[in-house]
Formats: sequence, structure tokens, C-alpha cells
Amino acid sequence: MKKYVYQTLIELTNKRWSSMILQRFVQSSISKKLIPAYIKLYKISQSDIKKNLTQFTSLHDFFIRELKIDARSVHTEEEMVVSPVDGVIEHSGNITQSLKMIVKNKEYSVEEMLGSPEKARQYENGTFIVIYLSPAHYHRIHSPLSADVVANHTLGKHSYPVNEAGLKYGRAVLSKNFRKIIELRKGSKNVAMAMIGAMWVNSIEVTNDRSKWRKGEEVAYFSFGSTVVLLFEKGQFIPMLPKGDRAIQMGQAIGKLSK
Repeated sequence: MKKYVYQTLIELTNKRWSSMILQRFVQSSISKKLIPAYIKLYKISQSDIKKNLTQFTSLHDFFIRELKIDARSVHTEEEMVVSPVDGVIEHSGNITQSLKMIVKNKEYSVEEMLGSPEKARQYENGTFIVIYLSPAHYHRIHSPLSADVVANHTLGKHSYPVNEAGLKYGRAVLSKNFRKIIELRKGSKNVAMAMIGAMWVNSIEVTNDRSKWRKGEEVAYFSFGSTVVLLFEKGQFIPMLPKGDRAIQMGQAIGKLSK
């Protein structure tokens, strides 16, 4: 029953007009007044923010804030894969032979997420990691490894919440939400990074259009809290994920590519 009530409420509020109203408001100069309250509500540390609070022109400008150069440390070992974002590791596991990911006891189709059976087949019996960004997190996305960019495409039209309730009750949010897929290749190894849009604001801006990415460099940003899913081929990734509260920062090691 909870599932159907949740889905109905989301469908009623997640419309084009409501998205436009929210987007216009958070980008307006009026919304700037809410920044101090937003910081207090989400307990956001100001010590690593690049700009002074008075320099932000809107709440959206604060959402996509940059950090000071030394705010994050990127693991330098060549084969090490790092977290592309600040966030929480919601789930990790193996991709099934039928190309499914099991997240919060729910199946998600890798084929549907990537929009191609051929591309999905590369990750059969591979590994996936789901990293959730709350509205409190730093919203910029960085490259998880140094690699060639072999594809960049956009799928989906609408987005639903990707928080814990969204994963549990939503309509296949990881594989159907508005999303940008970046396919990376390092030597013979393929890695896919899916940047999943969140409710109301389908805005994922790619800021790096080069064909080669360096580990840790900025590549995109979310305009709201969202999720990143990383996919690795079978036997080519050794997870080294944090234990405990599963919180993680950009640049922190999450595993390494096998030799």
C-alpha cells in the first residue's frame, strides 16, 4: 500500500510546470536569502567552500558550489578507482547473468539503464556501486580514474526521488530516470558511469568535453541531490569500500582495477 501511495503522490507533484517553478525560484536572486538557513538545516561545513557566502547569486549557485583546491585528496595509485563524488554508498554488489542489479531488494535492469543490450552485455557478472548525494552534499562530479572517454549519451525524460524511499518504492528510478551515461576505457577495461537525475530538476551539466579524463578532475555537476552508478566488467574490479556509515568523499579509494 505504501508503494502505491508514494508513487501516486510523486506523479501528482513531479510535473513539468512544478519543475519549472522550482527551477526558476532556486535560480532567482530572491532564493539567495535562503542560503544561511539551508546551511543550518543540512549542517554544511563552510570551511572547504571556495567562495564567500556573500558571493553566491542564488540557492542554485550554492548547490553547485566549488570547493577549495586542497579540500579533497585524490588517491594517486594508477590502478586505483576513486569515488567521483561526495556521498553515501547506498549499495554495491554483482551484476547478474540476466543483467540485473539488486538494490534495496529491488531489481534494476542494466540494459535499460544503458539503453543498449550490447553495451549492457559487457558488464554481465560484473560489479556495480551506487553512490547517493543528498541535498547537503557537494554536487560536482569528478572522474573516477584516468581513462579515455568513448561515449557520452543522455537517456530518459522524467526523474523521481533517488533517496532511500525512492529506491524502495519508486518506479525503477536508477534505470528509468533522466540520466547521462559516460563510458570510459582504460586499456582493455570498460567502466560505465551513470549520472542519475533527481526529482523536479533534470539538470546534469557536463563540464569536461575532452576525450581523455584525468582521475579526480571535474567532469560535470548536478543541480540537485542525485545518484551516481558505476559499472565494472567481470573480474576487472576489486572493491575496497569503506565500512561503517558508508559515507565517502570525492577522491577516496573505492577499489582498483585488476591487472
